[in-house]
Amino acid sequence: MDLVVRAARAVTAAGEGPATLGVDGGRIVALEQGIVDLSADRVVELAADEVLLPGLVDTHVHVNDPGRAEWEGFETATRAAAAGGVTTIVDMPLNSLPPTVDVAALEVKRKAASGRTHVDVGFWGGAIPGNTGDLRPLYDAGVFGFKCFLLHSGVDEFPPLDAAGLEAALRELASFDALMIVHAEDSDAIDAAPDPHGEKYTDFLGSRPRGAENLAITHVIEAARRTGARAHVLHLSSSDALPLIASARREGVALSVETCPHYLSFVAEEIRDGATQFKCCPPIREAANRELLWQGLADGVIDTIVSDHSPCTPELKRFDTGDFGLAWGGISSLQLGLPAVWTQARQRGFGLADVVRWMAERPAAQVGMTRKGHLAVGYDADFSVFAPDEAFVVDVAALKHRNPVSAYDQRPLAGVVRGTWLRGSPVTGDEPRGELLTRGNC
Repeated sequence: MDLVVRAARAVTAAGEGPATLGVDGGRIVALEQGIVDLSADRVVELAADEVLLPGLVDTHVHVNDPGRAEWEGFETATRAAAAGGVTTIVDMPLNSLPPTVDVAALEVKRKAASGRTHVDVGFWGGAIPGNTGDLRPLYDAGVFGFKCFLLHSGVDEFPPLDAAGLEAALRELASFDALMIVHAEDSDAIDAAPDPHGEKYTDFLGSRPRGAENLAITHVIEAARRTGARAHVLHLSSSDALPLIASARREGVALSVETCPHYLSFVAEEIRDGATQFKCCPPIREAANRELLWQGLADGVIDTIVSDHSPCTPELKRFDTGDFGLAWGGISSLQLGLPAVWTQARQRGFGLADVVRWMAERPAAQVGMTRKGHLAVGYDADFSVFAPDEAFVVDVAALKHRNPVSAYDQRPLAGVVRGTWLRGSPVTGDEPRGELLTRGNC
């Protein structure tokens, strides 16, 4: 074998415990419970305070490259991912130019990413008005599914679907069993809410009410029920929707849902006025709402935790005015998801096996990746070395993503990623070795 890793603590299908892992040709070829004597060209023994985790799979990342690479880029985004224990990302179809709404645009995206990724990268396609005929060709070209918005996306080149457009797209996707992932906020409800303006976070929160999220999720549920399509609710922030989602699943609707570290970490009551680094859509809500999201994870209603890493330049955050109405919405967190979630999870009695399920196993399963998300024989040798009891204070200037903006700046977090391995080799950030993934081949 090329590599053997011995860990006094590892998270596998058997739970958390001692394990010995053997790697050959980039794949896991042996996994023994306990510390055993396996020979290899290289043997790595983890320290007593380290835990071997499968590489995380983040299925919600905005790389913005090409076209808006000054916001982010494949080199910087994937370095940040690796520094956070993430070995696979799936890139969103908007904020890059052109958006990934046809095969030609997908090829432009692949060309921009080729040879520049430090972790493995897959791609979502986009569903917008008028491109129903492009969905099957995009799927055949290897995208993992399709994203749509139900209100303005923030960029004019990626317009939203209305009710008829959503249903038509879902019927098309149902014909070849593709997944639709939905930014679920209702445009009419948002239009009827107060306009976002000024420095007060409470005013911004009022401009994106829970009702807009709840109503849109209801529309998604009913459209998925009528069409038989598979649907996924992105970045759930409203805990009010949890009973709706649970009920729909009991009735057989093919529905999954994610939330994000920022909704599980921050609370509206603690966001100071003018702190636009906390602006995201849907917004960070109140403390009681956060606790109900954690309960949704415990109950299994929420399937996954993903970053929704949505970076921009410092200027677009409008720190000069602190105006939430003018600032770009998005939390830069790709490198920090694991410690952010672990910090909160451990306080609520969850273990690392729970975190791995939410951030590695289920995201991989959601997009049909059969060699990612587990420490198991036959899987890619993607893993991270995590010190769960070491603490640190976030310094935004030391993060690997392109622009020094993050809501987590100066926040103390528990858990340090000490190393990340991709297909059996350490990711150093020097030589890009990530692969571009296609659906059905990973």
